[in-house]
Amino acid sequence: MDISQRLSFFAALYRVDENPELGMWMLYLTITLLSILVYKLGFAKTLPIGKSVLIYLFLILGCTVLTALGVFLPMAEGLVVAALILIIYKMRLRLHKKQEMDAG
Repeated sequence: MDISQRLSFFAALYRVDENPELGMWMLYLTITLLSILVYKLGFAKTLPIGKSVLIYLFLILGCTVLTALGVFLPMAEGLVVAALILIIYKMRLRLHKKQEMDAG
C-alpha cells in the first residue's frame, strides 16, 4: 500500500512522506498558526498577560498531538474551515453593528 495516497492535503503538500523532518515541522507550524487564528477569532478575551501566556503555551503543546493526527486526518483542513466560518461571522457581525449604528 502506498502511504502517499493516505496523507491529508497539507501533509501531502508538505511532502511528509519524502522529507519527514521538514514536512512535519511545516505541518506543525501550519496547525499551530491556524489554531491560534481560530482561538483569536472565536474564543479569545482580554486576559492578564500571565494567563494569556499559559493559554498559548498549552495551545502550542496541544498542537503537537494535532500534528501527529494531522498526517492522515484532516486536522489542518478542519482548522481552515473553522477559521473561514469565524471570519465570515465576524465580518457579518461588524456589518450588522455598523448598520445598527447608522440606523440609531
